[in-house]
Order: sequence, then C-alpha cells, then structure tokens
Amino acid sequence: MIRPIITIDEHKCNGCGDCLPNCPEGAIQLIDGKARLVSDLACDGLGACVGHCPQGAITVEEREAAPYDEGAVIATIAAQGANTLQAHLEHLRSHAQTEYLAQALAWLTEQGIAVPEASAPPAVGGCPGSRAQRFVSIEGAAPAGQGTASRLTHWPVQLHLVSPAAPAYRGADLLLAADCVAYAVGDFHDRFLGGKALAIACPKLDEGQEVYEEKLKAMVEVARINTLTVAIMEVPCCGGLLRLAQRAVVACQRRVPVKVVVVGTRGEVLREEWVG
Repeated sequence: MIRPIITIDEHKCNGCGDCLPNCPEGAIQLIDGKARLVSDLACDGLGACVGHCPQGAITVEEREAAPYDEGAVIATIAAQGANTLQAHLEHLRSHAQTEYLAQALAWLTEQGIAVPEASAPPAVGGCPGSRAQRFVSIEGAAPAGQGTASRLTHWPVQLHLVSPAAPAYRGADLLLAADCVAYAVGDFHDRFLGGKALAIACPKLDEGQEVYEEKLKAMVEVARINTLTVAIMEVPCCGGLLRLAQRAVVACQRRVPVKVVVVGTRGEVLREEWVG
C-alpha cells in the first residue's frame, strides 16, 4: 500500500543515535554506524523521530510499504518493560492515534498486562494543555470567594484532546456534553457532573467528528465505561451529538446504557430519559 513512512539519508546520518529513543516502536536501529529503518511494519509514519535528528537525515515520504502492524509492535514492546510500554502508549495518545491505541490496550487486556498510568510529559512540540491530568474534585462548599466547588476530576475534557485510555475514563459513568450546556445550566457541576467523567464537543462547529465516533467506541470497548449520558441543547443541530454517540455504541460488541438530557436555552431540563 502507499502510505507515509520515514526515510533516512545515510549520507547525512552521522550515527549519533538520537533518533532511537524517539522511535517508541523500535523501527530504527544503528547498523554499521548508521541509523536504519529495519521494519516497515513497525513504522507508523507519524514522524516522531524527525525532529530529533540533528543532521536532518530523517524525513517522512509517501511510498509503497507494508501496513503498520500495531499488534506485532505492542507484543514486542510489552516484553521490553513498563517504561518502554508507557512511552509507546504516550506516543499514540499524543498523536491522537485512537485506533492504534485501542488495538494496543485490547491486546494488553487480553494478555492480562497492566496498563501503565499516563504520567509522561507531552511529546516535544505537543500542547501542554492536552496532557492527561487527574485530580480530586472538591466536595461541599468552595473556599471563601471562589464560588461553587468544581466537580471536575480530570483534564483535558474536549473530545479531540481526551484519550480513551486515560485512567479517569476506566469503568466510569461518562457525561458527553455539548459545549453550550454548561453555560445554560446554572448548577451544571452539581446537577450533572458529580461522580462522572466528562467529555465535551460541539456537533455543529467541530471538525473531524469521525474521530469522535472512534473515540467513543474506544470508551466503550477499551475503557469499558459503565454508562453514557449525552447532554445536549434543544436546538436542532445539537441532536447530532446524540446520533453520533448512538452510532458509536451500536457499532460496539459491548453494550452500555445511553441516557439523553435535553436542555432548553434558558437552562431548564426539557427531557431526560434512557434511549439505549
């Protein structure tokens, strides 16, 4: 197949090896003093190694290559220890490779191998705001002068940025909320967010919504969420978020209950019912 894959200019390569630790899949090795791509199957073509070559010897090109094989890669990496495994999973998370990440986590689950917590810093060039964080929400009254206490337990929450592999989503009751809902409902945190993991999206303005569907499928199959609540506004375009969520759930072998909450533009709950 024709796909993106790295190429290494051996005339520019000085054999420093800086690229090796920045290829979590182990597709590059030093042979005869030069960096070499040793396996098309292990190169995902994302080019994480490119910026770590001081000689500019590595580039990404489109050419005929064997398809990337996440199953073979994760089996090899898992045998190399927890640090290597975590680096690989973080690589997939930081590049939003939801499908490969789901395959890796499914394989680890089948083998009974514990998934390391996401603790590594974001990849070079990545946005620090997309680094997975988990924290304890504040119950009860907020500190003086700080308003209502937050019930949020993790970060990030925008669906393009979240990882289905993040610990906050494992076995959780997931609240998928349209962006406007929290602005319309005055007591959003207390009424809807307590005890739930959150993801937010706009079904009208967000691009790349096919990624949303894949992430929700991974939430069901890999994170094994307990329930899915979709909170949307009464406006017609908002119904797209519910339809997207329902498509994702129907496409899964595993079943989870789905609830819809429809909110009016003045913040009143117009409808709340289980729909799947």
